[in-house]
Amino acid sequence: MKNFFYTVALILFPAFLFAQTAGKGTVRGNIFNKETAQSVGFATVRIESVNMGTISDVNGFFSISDVPVGRYNLLVSLTGFENYSGEIEIKKGEILYQNIYVTESGQNLDEIVISGKKEQAKNDVQISKLSVTPKQIRSLPSTGGQSDIAQYLTVLPGVIFTGDQGGQLYIRGGSPVQNRILLDGMTIYNPFHSIGFFSVFETELIRNVDVLTGGFNADYGGRISAIVDVKTREGNRKRLSGMASASPFQAKALIEGPIAPLRQEGGSSVSFVLTGKKALINDLDNTFYKNVNDSIGIPFDYRDLYGKLSLLTGNGSKLNFFGFKYTDGVNYPITDFRWESGGGGMDFTLIPTNSNTIVNGTFTYSKYDSRIEEADRSPRTSGISGFFGGLNFSNFGRNNELKYGLELTGFRTDFQFENYLSQTISQTENTTEISAYLRWKHKFGNLVVEPGFRLQYYQTLNNIAPEPRIGLKYNITNNFRIKAAGGLYSQNLLSTINERDVVNLFVGFLSGPEETIYKPGSKTDKADNNLQKAIHGVAGFEVDVTRNFDINIEGYYKKFTQLIALNRNKEVPQDPDFTTETGKAYGIDFSFKIEAKHAYLWGAYSLGYVTRNDGVQEYPPVFDRRHNLNLVATYQLGKKSEWELGARWNFGSGFPFTLTQGFHTSYDFSDGIGTDVLGGNGELGIIYADKRNGGRLPYYHRLDVSAKRTFKFSKYSQLEVTASCTNVYDRPNIFYFDRVRYTRVNQLPILPSLSMTFQF
Repeated sequence: MKNFFYTVALILFPAFLFAQTAGKGTVRGNIFNKETAQSVGFATVRIESVNMGTISDVNGFFSISDVPVGRYNLLVSLTGFENYSGEIEIKKGEILYQNIYVTESGQNLDEIVISGKKEQAKNDVQISKLSVTPKQIRSLPSTGGQSDIAQYLTVLPGVIFTGDQGGQLYIRGGSPVQNRILLDGMTIYNPFHSIGFFSVFETELIRNVDVLTGGFNADYGGRISAIVDVKTREGNRKRLSGMASASPFQAKALIEGPIAPLRQEGGSSVSFVLTGKKALINDLDNTFYKNVNDSIGIPFDYRDLYGKLSLLTGNGSKLNFFGFKYTDGVNYPITDFRWESGGGGMDFTLIPTNSNTIVNGTFTYSKYDSRIEEADRSPRTSGISGFFGGLNFSNFGRNNELKYGLELTGFRTDFQFENYLSQTISQTENTTEISAYLRWKHKFGNLVVEPGFRLQYYQTLNNIAPEPRIGLKYNITNNFRIKAAGGLYSQNLLSTINERDVVNLFVGFLSGPEETIYKPGSKTDKADNNLQKAIHGVAGFEVDVTRNFDINIEGYYKKFTQLIALNRNKEVPQDPDFTTETGKAYGIDFSFKIEAKHAYLWGAYSLGYVTRNDGVQEYPPVFDRRHNLNLVATYQLGKKSEWELGARWNFGSGFPFTLTQGFHTSYDFSDGIGTDVLGGNGELGIIYADKRNGGRLPYYHRLDVSAKRTFKFSKYSQLEVTASCTNVYDRPNIFYFDRVRYTRVNQLPILPSLSMTFQF
């Protein structure tokens, strides 16, 4: 333990030295919408008379260092807002803070992101990073006419979603537990409802979503495949406002406003936002969708609630408190599944008046409890609860940025499982992880270099995992850039998902085992450690064909050097509770985007290969979809763009599955030696083929369309009416095949819908 803290001190010492270096002068600040006081990101900030400038981040924050002493005009410009110009005076060693309020113009707001992100792409590595805005989420034709990040994630390159019902998210060869899902810094253990169209996140509350599909740098850890980082906005600081929406699938509402209003520019404020939604489809399916699943219907029920309280000071420092509670349930004839999740926390941003270092902190607690009951086996339960505390320090130079921090993570698992041989596996474990990281970005002319290092200490396992990371980008021209990234990754958390579950709803969570584990296919050769580990390598290029037309191509390789799974085939108590395997994932992702004043076109194609090796054979896992294609298009029309038409088409090759070799009569021998094996009626047992996942399901494809009409009543109030249709040509995509009953169950059929959303 002592060695760990010595190592942390060595890592952070250069950072503190860097932070104390004084430049000529610094100007920094936040950009806000004058009407709503919401942050405005991706704005161009320039200092007139000197060749210095930057782009504000998604939170509207900007910083320009090493500014010569003197008086200047500070210029802020972005399409959709009036240009801002204000006089500033830079003094030696001074850090000048500016709150800037910009006024909306009559120009098209959609072009803000285009101009800002074009410039940002030249200065950031941004490999395997997809930033998603609420506008992009709403542009997608959505089930029930209500947009949701769960539906948008499925169109991103490298992302595979396994179905409309009980679907799971797989990112570039990683399973769901290997993806870390964050909501304002909180770990969300199950972000998707059992009906795969909807997540626990509210679209109207999202500020930005960063999806890092691989090669992410040292400021993220604890997972070996991918990161999905969801950040929410603050409530309206000037007036009470809200939204109410309803469709046959769900009803939702949002209310926000000031507690202490922002009365003058540059002043402080206190605001709140509260949002919630509830499923309606379980009550209305017999009315609107009698043809779906016959007697089963659409048996999904869920409720979500999220609240946030925000305090903003005059110098840009802020403090947020937030909390959530999510519940979900589904009742199939073969499965009854329930889960609930809750938590809360706080985060802060401290902008000192006399230091060039910005301090961020996050402290959260979250939990997840689930239970599944199936007709042919004992119930399974899983509970996980955990806390997280992190301090991050950011220092901005003229051509560089330094970020470093410390994190403390702890979680408790409580798991009960009984397999088909009546062997019980249980775990009640408390786990603590301590980590430190350092990430430095520097721009050398056209070259952007971003090395990083993360040190993970797994206290329960007494294991230290050093994780070097690197990111590179070279601007060959203003419109053509090449990039690369890679690193080492580790995690302690594992799950119980198994590909042979008929309906894959239950996700049990466990911490890395303290017991001895063995290398794949061995019962004598011990593994080097009890962690899951991976190596990432990514390379690609991006091209700005025109101002509104982008192309991005990336090739990736992930080597999973150790994966740990629950031994669901445990035969006797002496058998180990866990097994190990290795794996690899590689492929290429291609995407293009065209954004114009009234049109948006997005396309993504992924060619991927995923394999696992359990020491006996190499096989493709159930999410190994070789080809995946998504096309999305929206078009606005009308004098004031009051109409919006949208379409989305998805095509995917078939998932692998293990073929059935035969059947046999199975007895549980509950009567001991008196069991009648000749005349008794046993259960029907399945004999699986020796080759694991040697078959392929049929190809999947689906077309969704929508038409939205906006009625504007006043400056603040409007009504949106959306007519949508999911699976327009009623493609019978397979959900699962019940081998015992020899019955095929399909994904959801054609689903027309009408929704209304009122904003005020």
